[in-house]
Formats: sequence, C-alpha cells, structure tokens
Amino acid sequence: MSRRTTLFLALVCAVAVGNLYFPQAVVPLIAEGLHTSPEAASVAVTATQAGYTAGMFLLVPLGDRLPARPFLVTLLVLTGCGLLVAGCAPGLLVLGVAGACVGFTGVAAQIIGPLAAGLVPAGRRGAVIGTLLAGSIGGMLLARTFGGVLGERFGWRAPYLAAGVLVLLLAAVVGRAVPRTQAPSRGSYPALLGEVLRLTRTQPELRRSCLYQAAVFGGFSAVWTCVALLLTGPAYGLGAQAVGLLALVGAVTIFSTPFAGRMVDRHGPDRVSLVCVCAVVVSAAVLAAAAGGGVWGIAALVAGTLLLDVAMQSGTVANQARVYALRADARGRLNTAYMTCAYLGGSAGSWLGVRAYDRVGWGAVCALVALLAALALVRLLVGRGGRREPTAAEAAN
Repeated sequence: MSRRTTLFLALVCAVAVGNLYFPQAVVPLIAEGLHTSPEAASVAVTATQAGYTAGMFLLVPLGDRLPARPFLVTLLVLTGCGLLVAGCAPGLLVLGVAGACVGFTGVAAQIIGPLAAGLVPAGRRGAVIGTLLAGSIGGMLLARTFGGVLGERFGWRAPYLAAGVLVLLLAAVVGRAVPRTQAPSRGSYPALLGEVLRLTRTQPELRRSCLYQAAVFGGFSAVWTCVALLLTGPAYGLGAQAVGLLALVGAVTIFSTPFAGRMVDRHGPDRVSLVCVCAVVVSAAVLAAAAGGGVWGIAALVAGTLLLDVAMQSGTVANQARVYALRADARGRLNTAYMTCAYLGGSAGSWLGVRAYDRVGWGAVCALVALLAALALVRLLVGRGGRREPTAAEAAN
C-alpha cells in the first residue's frame, strides 16, 4: 500500500470519526432552531453515540466476511444519506433516527484499521496504524470547530449537509482508490458475532491488550470527565471555554502516534506499551499538582493532560499492532473485542472518576489514574515474564 493511499485512508478515518463529534457543538443551535430544550436536543448526540456502539459490535465483524472496498463504499453512502436526512429533519424524531443511522454506519475507521494492517508488511504495520490513528484524532479535534463555526454562520443544518456531501464524495473516491481485497473468512454472520467472545476467551494476547487499553482509557476518561468540574470549581473559577482550550493540547497526539507506530515496528508492542503505561503513572503525579489552582496549577494541568493524551494514544497504536498480528483472518473480530473492552473501560473510568471527585476531590481522581495504570503495569511485566518480544520485522521473517 502506497503512502498516498495511507494518507487518504487517514482522511477517511478523520471524516468518519468527525461525524460522531461535530453534533456536540451544535446542540444549542438545534434547540433554538427546533424550539426545544437543550436536553431534548441532545438526542442528536446520544442517538449517534448509541448507533456507533451498536455498529461497533454488529458491523465491524463483517469486515472479515465482506470484501473491504464495496463494504466501505456502502457504509459511507449510508452515512452520507443519514447526514443529509438529519440536515433536513423537521423535528427531533427524524433527527434522532438519522443520527442513529449515522452512528451505526459510521464505523468506517474500525474497518479501515484491520484492512490497512493486512495491506502492508509486518515491519510497517505500526507506522500505518499510527498514521490512521492520527487521522482519527485530527477528525475528533477539528469536528467540534467545524460544527460550531459552520453552525453559527449558517444554522445547525449546515454542518450536517456539508458533512453529508463530503462523505458521499469520499465514497466515490474510495470506490477507486482502495485496493481490492478478498474476504479472509467465509463464516456465517452469527458465527462471526459468536467468535468475538470466543477469541476473547482463547487469545491471551488479546486479553492483555484489552486490559492495558481499558485501564489506561479508564484513567484518561476519568481525568477528562472531571477536569471540567475542576476548572469551573472554586480552585480556578473558569468557564466552559477553558475546558475546550485545554482539550486542544491533545492536538500534539496527531504527531506522536505516527512516531509511536515507528517505535512499535522497531522495538515491538510490549516495549512501547511499557513506556506508555509508565508515562500514565507519571502523568497522574503531575496532574495531582493541579489541585491547588493558580498559574502553577494550570501548568501542571497542561503538562499532565498532554502526557496522558500522548501515552494513551501511543499505547493504542501498540495494542492494535499486537492485536492485528494475532490472526490475519479475524482482524475485524479481534478489533471488535478490543474496542468494546476499551469503551467499557472508558465508561467505568468516567463513572468512578466522578464519584471519586465528589467524595474526595481532584487528588482522588489522580490516585484512580495511578491505580489503573499500576494494574496495567503489573500485568504487562508479568505478561512479558522476562522474555524478549520480537519486533514486527523479525516476526515477518
């Protein structure tokens, strides 16, 4: 697979992921335009997220059963149509149904990852995964700006309509630019779904990767769920805009994930995972210094969230490289199991983080991050057991 194709697939990932996030920026505009409350208008976000969760489990395994190019084109066309319907929705019911369709079919990035892993030599797999992840991160970060700016100027429907046209254009290009591939599996659809659970039981390396990501993503979610409470609380007394500005720190990960991918190719996933988990422990200590507020508190918050973001996303590259190397004929199902565990860990981290903050304060959130990272670190060291993990290039030989 050429460098140009890799960059194009990263663009598709950016747009696919961005469609899940830009509705967050236009909820107040939807409420105003449809003459309803912001709480009711938030169906645009919740329906999309619920649809994405369902699509992750029900559609991503089909990546092992269907040829990738027509499957991707179909998903993008359905997503584009869903966005256009949402942009023309006369009320919340149609908007919610269209949003659920957008989320359900918006799993293109989760299809592209396993596809790309099979199109490149093992020695380049980490670098390609890092580039695709950088595209997804860029889409996530820019989507809110895209939705907010376009919505403020032309109304809440404009971001949906513009995104719908863009996705349909990308679908046309995907039909020509993505290489033809053969489906790696001929199993029935029920068998594919059932094997997601079976792979989790029978693949210890998959379980290790799931644990690492669930723990680190849980800590990440705990911090970003509670950071708004910290910044708007008595220690800082800032507004919601401060949270948005702090989130821009994550833009650095667009550049760090390709580097992490090259390190995975050179040194193997376990070594990169070890560095990333240790970095999360350090980030917890740095973030703890932000509890007191003031200039030094802001500095600690920026440095700590930056380190946490880079460690979490770089660790994702290592984990996905480890998972994709397990079975070439089951990468879609492996990715389904991995991403499901990651999201479960993130949800649990958010829930635990809020409760820790309410009962004890910011220090308890940082302690939670350190504890989760320590659990991953212990499992990582036990899993290595003193062995030397082969690099991707060595494994290919």
